[in-house]
Amino acid sequence: MAPSPQIKDKVVLVTGGTGSFGTAFVETLLEHHQPAAVRVYSRDELKQWELDRRWQDRRVRFFLGDVRSAERLTMACRGVDVLVHAAALKQVPACEYNPFEAVQTNVIGAENVVWAAIAGDVPRTLSLSTDKAVNPVNLYGATKLCAEKIIAQGNAYAGPAPARFASVRYGNVMGSRGSVIPLFKKQAAEGKLTITDPAMTRFWITLPQAVQLVISALEWMEGGETFVPKIPSMRVDDIAQALAPGAEREVTGIRPGEKIHEVLITEDESRNASAFEDHYAIYPQFPFWRDEDFARGDELPPGFRYSSETNDAWLSEDEIRLLSEALPARG
Repeated sequence: MAPSPQIKDKVVLVTGGTGSFGTAFVETLLEHHQPAAVRVYSRDELKQWELDRRWQDRRVRFFLGDVRSAERLTMACRGVDVLVHAAALKQVPACEYNPFEAVQTNVIGAENVVWAAIAGDVPRTLSLSTDKAVNPVNLYGATKLCAEKIIAQGNAYAGPAPARFASVRYGNVMGSRGSVIPLFKKQAAEGKLTITDPAMTRFWITLPQAVQLVISALEWMEGGETFVPKIPSMRVDDIAQALAPGAEREVTGIRPGEKIHEVLITEDESRNASAFEDHYAIYPQFPFWRDEDFARGDELPPGFRYSSETNDAWLSEDEIRLLSEALPARG
């Protein structure tokens, strides 16, 4: 793997750097992309200490801080070339029960990232988003939709400054904390699986694929885009069959704030999007900060909608089983 020119010899700041994505992202940079320094920004001093002992790499700096603190973020952005914004409150029930906290972290935090990057003249800022930001039905999705808009319009606020902002939007990360695969694995040992709805479908992406998407998007971005990977879908019923074919199943019904199917690109967004070999790019409707048009791929057909139930790529039961066996164990 050749080092990315956007990362090699550059200073990279990762908010939420001790989370599942942040940890995998930093490890990939250290192993393959030769950064000058990586600043891990998070609230968790214990995880920072554990990662410091694990990596023992002098290129890594650990910054205690919260994205709610504009002052601390501004300090952390001094001399930074690339900012990857992965910090967020992500659990749907927790966000529903604690809406003020979700807004402070996911919405105001995104605003603070924009201001800090502009103040520090950070050339490239890339924010992580989710399929739940599309036509949101829960507060988590609504806050991430707001964050996408804030990040895109950060380019307008930057004006002639070198700071540019973009987002990546993808589906469920396979095996991440709170996902269905670790739950089904645990329940399979007990002989009974709880399924919300057998017809439910989801987009799935592995953690290494999510990391590579971000690295690639840092090279693609011109400022204002939302990048969406071409990824497969899975049926919840297929996951159950792959992991526990003989287990009893209990259908519990869809939970508040959930959808039967997820969407990564709506019909309205597709009018201002284009397709590339392995991803889509959604462009801002009013890019006030640009004098020229974006480099575009193939035009999407009228009414195009990228939804998990009509996806043309599906994981088979055998593929699900193999991927789940490769996932690290979680306590």
